[in-house]
Amino acid sequence: MKKFLAVSCLFWLLASIAGAAPARKIVFIAGAPSHGPGQHEYRAGCLLLQKCLRGVPGLQTVVCSNGWPSDHSVLDNADAIVLSMDGGPGHAVLQDGHLDQLHHLMDKGVGLACIHWAVEIPKEKGEAEFLQWLGGAYETDWSVNPMWVADFATLPEHPITRGVKPFRMRDEWYFHLRFQPGKSVTPILSAVAPPETMDRPDGPHSGNPAVRQAVAHGEPQVVAWAFERPDGGRGFGFTGGHYHKNWADDNFRKIVLNGLLWVAKADVPPNGVESLVTDQDLQPNLDSKVPKK
Repeated sequence: MKKFLAVSCLFWLLASIAGAAPARKIVFIAGAPSHGPGQHEYRAGCLLLQKCLRGVPGLQTVVCSNGWPSDHSVLDNADAIVLSMDGGPGHAVLQDGHLDQLHHLMDKGVGLACIHWAVEIPKEKGEAEFLQWLGGAYETDWSVNPMWVADFATLPEHPITRGVKPFRMRDEWYFHLRFQPGKSVTPILSAVAPPETMDRPDGPHSGNPAVRQAVAHGEPQVVAWAFERPDGGRGFGFTGGHYHKNWADDNFRKIVLNGLLWVAKADVPPNGVESLVTDQDLQPNLDSKVPKK
């Protein structure tokens, strides 16, 4: 009897702990092949991030490859949806009723994270929803996408920045984004864009008078952010990720791993998500064909 009571108490204790920290489910949706080798490696990047999250207690992760899952039930009970895919007019969320599907999930308080090109959505269709769900978006003829070395010399105090040290990284950092008005958007990564980011002529993605003035004035540009929605849901936007090799950088990677936990309302460890990625870890799952554009 004493043994039975001891086992029962242990079971109750474990159940209580589990109840205090319920399991969380993150679903990655990785787009189809997009660019050349080592660029826009959506599937390989999502699988790598999934591998880095394996040690997080009580976390379930699912990666859907090559576009929106045909079996929508995989999104059931998701706490966060992570989009890593082509954006713009061809954005997967604008096809086959997926925007309505996301709307339903967001209304339930599901978190949304977008990586790199996935933050770009047409102003005419989708931007209003992204501002509501994600807190920000890339807007053509307003935002720009140059390759540049961003110097993140200071970081805000936030669960997403736990364990992250100041760092510098060359990437296709989008900036001069559209953000939801108000104090609910928290800049996570900000840097002053150098003058050479304005070397290209004006165009839908390369420049416009407003962004040129901002860069000339040395205004810090937000390239990653956190958003707390009024309904309790969360959004996380990260504009880097053009180069697959950048996932090998501990600080670059940790920002995103922490952000994914935060957007799913999972506990972010005091020192952030610890993981190790070597050059060899970057090789699996790379796209084998260069898509024709």
